[in-house]
Amino acid sequence: MPTLFDPINIGRLACPNRIWMAPLTRGRSTRDHVPTELMATYYAQRASAGLIITEATGISVEGSGWPYAGGLWGAEHVAHWKTATDAVHRAGGRIFAQLWHMGRLVHPSLHGVQPVSASATTGPGKAHTYEGKQPYVEARPLGLDEIPRLIGDYVTAARNAIQAGFDGVQLHAANGYLIDQFLRDGSNHRSDAYGGLIENRIRLLREVVQALIGAVGAERTAVRLSPNGDSQGVDDSHQEALFPAAAAALDALGIAFLELREPGPGGTFGKSERPPVAPLIRKVFKGVLVLNSDYDLASAQAALAAGAADAITFGRKFLANPDLPYRFAHGLALAADDPKTWYSQGAEGYITYPVAAA
Repeated sequence: MPTLFDPINIGRLACPNRIWMAPLTRGRSTRDHVPTELMATYYAQRASAGLIITEATGISVEGSGWPYAGGLWGAEHVAHWKTATDAVHRAGGRIFAQLWHMGRLVHPSLHGVQPVSASATTGPGKAHTYEGKQPYVEARPLGLDEIPRLIGDYVTAARNAIQAGFDGVQLHAANGYLIDQFLRDGSNHRSDAYGGLIENRIRLLREVVQALIGAVGAERTAVRLSPNGDSQGVDDSHQEALFPAAAAALDALGIAFLELREPGPGGTFGKSERPPVAPLIRKVFKGVLVLNSDYDLASAQAALAAGAADAITFGRKFLANPDLPYRFAHGLALAADDPKTWYSQGAEGYITYPVAAA
């Protein structure tokens, strides 16, 4: 069985190890969602990851609902992301852009746009806005006539990502955002071709992925799902049927890899009492399967040894340890991350974590 330090190919991209960097929202772009020089430094510092998956990155104004998060719909976004991808590649790294539409979790105060979703529902709790936290508002159902435009937004962002020098894109279909809102019966109350039966609720996921493959190639297209239990108020009554069906559809499309975020009952950033769906997905998805959530060196290696996964993504460990593969390889202690600086816009807690002496 492979170890975390063995290479793996995704499509035509050779990854030198299986210690990958998970997507992490950090809020260091401008208010216009343009990446900054800080972001180029941040990602280049972490280029020893087998693969970097960027922070969730907006595909459109409509889909962007997080202050200072990056975007990929305009020429200025492309130009400044190119600075970051060039820095990563100079440092010997590989990087995918995660494509994000937040759906009902977009707050209209950010851009004056009413949120859209599968159905007229409202997210729980409060949204992060430039004016502080505010209650979510009810989303309007996305019209059938709007689906082609939405898919086109994903395609534009994917093409922009490749133009900006990314090695590929990951569709964010997890964590209670737009695609997830269509997947699950707790948030999808539609009676048309995109609602009701599981085969209908996975339709948008399949159509978006097909369009991304048509635009940038299957070897450059990946997906993230979060199958087990509630995520930001989005849940499904039969997760054990829904997500294997979604994974089987993705397997048939031949995507580069599928990442699953499944926190357990003792999760340190989100918890779930629902059992993981990964074992069921492993039976139907034959491509590269990547697991995420609260893994350490020992549990990650055990997952690979058991054949449960082909690679592991690490989030906060990479945030606080830019040289995480080196630290793992040499048995070094890991630095702890500082939650106060997760979204604080500055360099502190972003590019100031030290690396171990070689």
